[in-house]
Amino acid sequence: MRNKLKALYELQEIDLRIDGLDGEKAQLVSESQALDAKLAEAREKIAARREEVNTLEEEKGALEASLASENDNINRSESHLKEIKTQKEYQAVSKEISGAKKLIAELEEQILQKINAIEEINADIAKREADLVELEGNVAAQQAEVQQKVEALEGGIAKDAATREETMKIIPASVMKRYSRLRDQRRGVAVVEAKEGNCMGCNMHLPPQLYNTLFRADDVITCPHCQRILVMKQEVE
Repeated sequence: MRNKLKALYELQEIDLRIDGLDGEKAQLVSESQALDAKLAEAREKIAARREEVNTLEEEKGALEASLASENDNINRSESHLKEIKTQKEYQAVSKEISGAKKLIAELEEQILQKINAIEEINADIAKREADLVELEGNVAAQQAEVQQKVEALEGGIAKDAATREETMKIIPASVMKRYSRLRDQRRGVAVVEAKEGNCMGCNMHLPPQLYNTLFRADDVITCPHCQRILVMKQEVE
């Protein structure tokens, strides 16, 4: 049983090491995803600005169509002035022309505003695109570094997993079942050292008779308080 307890203690060490490596890997994957999200956000903002330009272009086109229509109206009205016979009709047409010219001035001002807005947004897009190129380069370098670290961690995990498989062969199936259940229940820690009369898992004092039994290392003994498997480190070593 001493060898089995030693294997169990070693298995716990291996599993905790794998847990740590998995945690580091998860953190790196999270960092990688954050970098991807940062790129996606930058691209989405550029796309949104381009949509603004498209909308402004459509609005400018509608204003230019209205402007052309008003200019046609003025041309027709001015041609009609030559044919007018009465003062009253002349005044009415002149009023129409004056109103159309006022509207044209307003349309031209609105078109100019649209042009200025489009130019401003296009300048912003150009800057964002330049920033995006730089960001893509930085992210690519960071992603490569992250990937290298992930691969190194995966190599460590694979090595520990192989050792784990060999260690498990020494441990009875019933003990492995209990160990796995405790790992799930106790945040990954199923085997703990008993030291100076205490369980190092929950720091509770162990009954003297139970503590003395641990020195014999002839059975799987659990803490009466936290139910973790107890080992005397010097005994299993």
